[in-house]
Amino acid sequence: MKVLLVKLSSLGDVVHTFPALTDAMAAHPGLQLDWAVEEAFAPVARLHPAVRNTIVVPLRRMLRKPLEALRSGEAGRIRTALAAERYDIVIDAQGLMKSAAVAALARGRRHGFDRASAREGLAALTYHRRHRVPEVEHMAVRIRKLFAAALGYSLDGRPADAGLVPGPETGAPYLVFLHGTTWPTKTWTRAGWRALAEQAGAVGLDIRLFAHGETERARAEAIADGLPNVHLLPPQRLETLAPVIAGAAGVVSADTGLGHLAAAYGVPTVGLYGPTDPRLTGLYGPRAVELKASRDCAPCEKARCRIAPEVTEGPPCLADISAADVWRALVALRA
Repeated sequence: MKVLLVKLSSLGDVVHTFPALTDAMAAHPGLQLDWAVEEAFAPVARLHPAVRNTIVVPLRRMLRKPLEALRSGEAGRIRTALAAERYDIVIDAQGLMKSAAVAALARGRRHGFDRASAREGLAALTYHRRHRVPEVEHMAVRIRKLFAAALGYSLDGRPADAGLVPGPETGAPYLVFLHGTTWPTKTWTRAGWRALAEQAGAVGLDIRLFAHGETERARAEAIADGLPNVHLLPPQRLETLAPVIAGAAGVVSADTGLGHLAAAYGVPTVGLYGPTDPRLTGLYGPRAVELKASRDCAPCEKARCRIAPEVTEGPPCLADISAADVWRALVALRA
């Protein structure tokens, strides 16, 4: 069976699709699955063993510069790649107008969420088959159900499995702190990260930090300052980030896509959630736990804190979570 999956972004959404691919691979031995995905996340999509090919769709870049995409022939190349094969089934697992438009360029019967289930209901009008999967469960569960309905198998007795193999233990055990995130309100305090690093150092654990851009690098340097067990790694591509995360003894993460990858690998992962609600799109994995803000104002789903608008890092809702809280949660996961 040949299947085209359309799931363009984001990093967390891509990772939340993995359990559905594992189901489909088990239900249909010999499955040939191609994935249409944003160029930034193609390296992550390729991590799953069910993926035969990735069709890179740089939609964000093309929408920013549409004339350039037309003049360069890039739009035509993508259209040709999507139509190169006839698929038995095309699954739009994103449910947006942009993903539906990409799916419509492919040859094959299109399946997706019905109008009440899709994130943008009009997208459902472009599918040949629509499946009702209400938005009352975690996105990973909903995508598993969508695949099962589209490909004709039951999920009864099938455990959720992201299909990723944890990294080998090489050298001394280490933790990864994923401190960088898109909103200032999603960040934890530098004092919290430092206190957690000190607790890890007391039991002989090193810390590895990634940083992209000046803001993240400044935070990482402040976390590492004077702590010999904290190591700031150079900027990484996703291809080299993934093995570092997969081989970690534990991960502590702000609400960011790499935290979802850690959870999918089965690495003990503690997620810190303040302004966002992890109920439908949080960490999904066998050894993951979320520490959520307890204030009445959370989750606010805001990029700027209304209680402390002057705070650019570590809003009150996340500052309430102590390093001791995080350490206890991590120790329990690693037990």
